[in-house]
Amino acid sequence: MGLISLVWGIVAMVFMCIALIPLLGIANWLVIPFAAVGAVIGAIGVMLSGSGKNGRAKAGLVLNGIVIVVAVARLHLGGGII
Repeated sequence: MGLISLVWGIVAMVFMCIALIPLLGIANWLVIPFAAVGAVIGAIGVMLSGSGKNGRAKAGLVLNGIVIVVAVARLHLGGGII
């Protein structure tokens, strides 16, 4: 689960970088749920793995969380969130 969350976060980060381009900010509405699914997968991975084997799951969880925060901030700056 950790590897899936990490790869999911990397893909979400790429999509987020594309959504930061002006006039493509509407893509943030798709990036946020995509990263939220990755964060849920990462949280499940942290819960199911042992204490010393959850590094990838934690990294995926943090990466997806960063993507969500940046995408929400970008929507807020662009007027997408009322």
